[in-house]
Amino acid sequence: MSSDEEVREEKELDLSSNEVVTKYKTAAEIINKALKLVLSECKPKAKIVDICEKGDNFITEQTGNVYKNVKRKIERGIAFPTCVSVNNTVCHFSPLATDDSVLEENDMVKIDMACHIDGFIAVVAHTHVIKAGPVTGRAANVLAAANTAAEVAMRLVRPGKKNKDVTEAIQKVAAAYDCKIVEGVLSHQLKQFVIDGNKVVLSVSNADTKVDDAEFEENEVYAIDIVTSTGEGKPKLLDEKQTTIYKRAVDKNYHLKMKASRFIFSEISQKFPIMPFTARALEEKRARLGLVECMNHELLQPYPVLHEKQGDLVAHIKFTVLLMPNGSDKITSHPLQQLEPSKSIEGDAEIKAWLALGTKSKKKGGGKKKKGKKGDAAEVAEPMEVSKDAPSQE
Repeated sequence: MSSDEEVREEKELDLSSNEVVTKYKTAAEIINKALKLVLSECKPKAKIVDICEKGDNFITEQTGNVYKNVKRKIERGIAFPTCVSVNNTVCHFSPLATDDSVLEENDMVKIDMACHIDGFIAVVAHTHVIKAGPVTGRAANVLAAANTAAEVAMRLVRPGKKNKDVTEAIQKVAAAYDCKIVEGVLSHQLKQFVIDGNKVVLSVSNADTKVDDAEFEENEVYAIDIVTSTGEGKPKLLDEKQTTIYKRAVDKNYHLKMKASRFIFSEISQKFPIMPFTARALEEKRARLGLVECMNHELLQPYPVLHEKQGDLVAHIKFTVLLMPNGSDKITSHPLQQLEPSKSIEGDAEIKAWLALGTKSKKKGGGKKKKGKKGDAAEVAEPMEVSKDAPSQE
């Protein structure tokens, strides 16, 4: 293949291709519906593993129903297994079938999931408190902090801005609600079959965690990941046995000694060569033994279950944004329940100025607008409303 052809091939895989935009939006439509389904299952005494299974099954079924009759076989399905993490649990809780954990009244539930069509990934995370009526007190503050930080990030992730601009802004928003942004969370660029691209936004900048400075560019896609806490924002791994989500480390090889390990690694390589998966999807008896040896030789990358201190509350909002030529298009989300926080950003002019930024790009030149092709309208980003349930931003 000549270098010109390679450049052309690469160009076709970003948002300059209508087909790529359509695949992202198809994945987004499915994951938004999956989130709605999972939310409807979050009731007192519901088993968490059952909820996760319903989410995963829905994604598999719905993605299986699209792009069926195409000449080239198109990979599609789960890009990140359904996780339901409660209260001070920060992320990645997707238990095995033997786990008896259930939800309770007033639990703060964080749902995290992703699907893909042909490797074009739509991610979403949402937080919901299991209660009737408005959310109040610390729960409302931490949720409003995550929501407002997500709104600000949406407006700062735009061509010409830098990743460090977003890091500084979201920390300021969290502080206004007397909360912390949780350390170690990265917002990644998404590319075809890549859920953790090299361009990242750091949640908290400190001496231990540094990332390369990067500038956002047109036709890029990002998973913006905001996690807030009423605690210190320094989560800990309490029990390695809780880890059930892994991703194959494609750059590592090792000749495994145990038969169970070879069986499991072969199953992983066939079923989940690139995307993260849950151990629930493996043949369970051999999985426990086999996963240990695979982990010992770094053939798998784990997604550990992390916790803040008992009594802390953690909120999580994640969305997929397309940096289209006409502005930012947030394609995954779900409305928040009504919040009545005791803190607000009312007196902070800088945060209010960020929230006042539009999400559409101004057209260069003054000529008449071109008449769009049928179907193009869906690609125009609507200005994003600050949730009416969030605190007043006037």
